[in-house]
Amino acid sequence: MTDDEARALALLDSVRWLAPYGPDLARALVAQGSVARLAAGRWAQAEGDEETGLLVVVEGALDLYCQAPGDREVRIGHIGPGAAIGQTMRFGGGPRLVTAVCAAPSLVLRVSDAGLTRIARDRPQVWQAVAAVVYLQLRSALQMAAEALALPPRARIAARLVALSRARAVPAELALSQQALAELTGLSRKTVNAVLADFQRRGLVRRDYARLDILDLRGLERIAGA
Repeated sequence: MTDDEARALALLDSVRWLAPYGPDLARALVAQGSVARLAAGRWAQAEGDEETGLLVVVEGALDLYCQAPGDREVRIGHIGPGAAIGQTMRFGGGPRLVTAVCAAPSLVLRVSDAGLTRIARDRPQVWQAVAAVVYLQLRSALQMAAEALALPPRARIAARLVALSRARAVPAELALSQQALAELTGLSRKTVNAVLADFQRRGLVRRDYARLDILDLRGLERIAGA
């Protein structure tokens, strides 16, 4: 096993969506998958790809895009270590739904449909793990829509930061620019900058170039729920 495969296995041993299925399934995913190091700006997958399966972030972060009317690419998500995306065509699914682009130098694990099928011969619970990933993606999309419809800007930004943090194995660090956060919340960059400046004054976050450190997750939760 290579060092990168060992890193992927150590991460899978700690993620919640895979925990119910035991360490053997984590080892099988690494054995049947492939790990790759990708530079910032590289595509990890493309919307419309016919070859489906799972994509797991081991290190770094990915921005997620989908095509909108007018042939525009719209940023709809941001995932970090421990998060997985994907689906399978085995049970009636279609091509990949999003384009994933590295927001930072990243290490990813890819497990194709063929790899999942090989795993299922001995561990059919792998399909339950895939279903768990699909459910988490659906829940995230619905939560994002609800935030956009129901929350004013300040609470919306806080809620998105909480959601992004909770979806990561390392919740305190987000490789996320202020422009990216503006796109994810449907707000102007000026509005996001002003709110983040206030959050920083209150000791809730620390801003850096293309990065946000979450200092007080509970405080952000209180603002999101106010």
